[in-house]
Amino acid sequence: MSTHPQDHDAELRKLLYNPSSKQPSIVDVPAMNFLMVDGIGDPNTSQQYKDAIETLYALSYTLKFAIKHAEKIDYQVSMLEGLWWSDAMDVFLAGVRDTWRWTMMVRQPTVVTPAWMETAVEEVRRKKDLPALPGVRLEPFHEGLSAQIMHIGPYATEAPTIQRLHDFIRAEGGVFDGRVQKHHELYLGDPRRAAPEKLKTVIRQPFVRVQS
Repeated sequence: MSTHPQDHDAELRKLLYNPSSKQPSIVDVPAMNFLMVDGIGDPNTSQQYKDAIETLYALSYTLKFAIKHAEKIDYQVSMLEGLWWSDAMDVFLAGVRDTWRWTMMVRQPTVVTPAWMETAVEEVRRKKDLPALPGVRLEPFHEGLSAQIMHIGPYATEAPTIQRLHDFIRAEGGVFDGRVQKHHELYLGDPRRAAPEKLKTVIRQPFVRVQS
């Protein structure tokens, strides 16, 4: 049984998924493949959001076990990630969650091809009726120049951490609009199992440098 190098690249994991919680840092995020599904609404109450998460993991694990069986390649299913924004960013910043737009996603190794994706979708469809399944796509995502920081604690207490990150970007001569360069969260902890004060979330914000 072999392992896929993308999922065991210690340097990549340390750079992209283990930032300091004390000081923001700048990273250049390479293109990677993701399963993605879009939606709108409060993640705490939206059935659409719950359906999206269930479907992303159903597909991710179906892909993992199918590829392990057929190609003798094993890999770890990646964490849940989310891009967040709103048509009216002032509403987003005010925390009016009913209008939040999101793209939830799970990173996939390069061994996951469109053909494997089609096979996995059919397998999942055969086993379970998942409303979000028709909306899931496999596509590359190149985030590029970004700043990030680790937030430790409940999701509801992220605001000061996000403000620190935004202040850091501006101090570095960067700008972002929140829609083209979307707010990105990477969920290292499982809220169903970890105490809220111990949850770890990477907060990432892509930006562009202002030309001087």
